[in-house]
Amino acid sequence: MSEGETQGFDQRLLLALRHPSDPASPLGPPWLETIIRDITALGGLTVLGFVTLAVAGLLWFQSRPRSAGILLLAIIGGQVFSHLSKALFDRPRPDLVPHGTLVTSASFPSGHSMMAAVVWLTLAAMVTRVQPDRTVRIYITALAIAVTLAVGFSRVWLGVHWPTDVLAGWAAGAAWALICRALAEVLDPLPALDPPR
Repeated sequence: MSEGETQGFDQRLLLALRHPSDPASPLGPPWLETIIRDITALGGLTVLGFVTLAVAGLLWFQSRPRSAGILLLAIIGGQVFSHLSKALFDRPRPDLVPHGTLVTSASFPSGHSMMAAVVWLTLAAMVTRVQPDRTVRIYITALAIAVTLAVGFSRVWLGVHWPTDVLAGWAAGAAWALICRALAEVLDPLPALDPPR
């Protein structure tokens, strides 16, 4: 990425989501832009902050303060990691197309994509730790993955990130979530779950 080797790939994919005759216009009907902005908000600070605090509060009221603390540290740590990564790489935003939403930070890695992976996958990991039903665990994990993928796609569709920014954000966020899940197993072991009846 830093040597420009991914530039051709990034440009082709970004332009593939635009009308060939007018790169300023994203594919799809006009109302789709509203939906895409709603999806991108699922990776924004306001939504992620609210959901994190809500789940941490639930864990606290369920007499699981250690799990609540681990969750908060995982999310805050992920946010710090995202900011440090952006400062380190300092990649400019795409300039091929107009941005579909306001952006102020560097492009690599995608903070929305990374934090969507950090938060939604970590939340899923924490919830599935106490869920005995395998089908429900798969469902929760699949939802978290779907939201994470949708947020990343929305960032490219809106023209505010190169595709490789999103791929890096997903990879870093998923790795962070897996590490946090492993730490939770060590720092807050749970009793064996009874199988569902």
